[in-house]
Amino acid sequence: MENLRENGKIIYHALFERKKIVKLDEIEYPINKFSSGVRYIDLFGYRYIEQNRNKKSEWGKKARQGHKIMWIIKGRRYIARIMDGEYTDLKK
Repeated sequence: MENLRENGKIIYHALFERKKIVKLDEIEYPINKFSSGVRYIDLFGYRYIEQNRNKKSEWGKKARQGHKIMWIIKGRRYIARIMDGEYTDLKK
């Protein structure tokens, strides 16, 4: 899984520390932003994306309450979630 957990945590910290780039294995990758302001990075076929706090969902509500939530998505499938630094595998 290309060190999904390790890469995920590195990207998670970069996103929530408001960095412009993330460095993995000495290579720098830009952190992108949608027009909504939601930050994300596409890497090795995965999308690492912060939770949109404007969503009316349970997760949007958690983000508004101050939780730091990032999703790891491949295609249309949610592979993992990192919330407040805690990695959860969603592939089961």
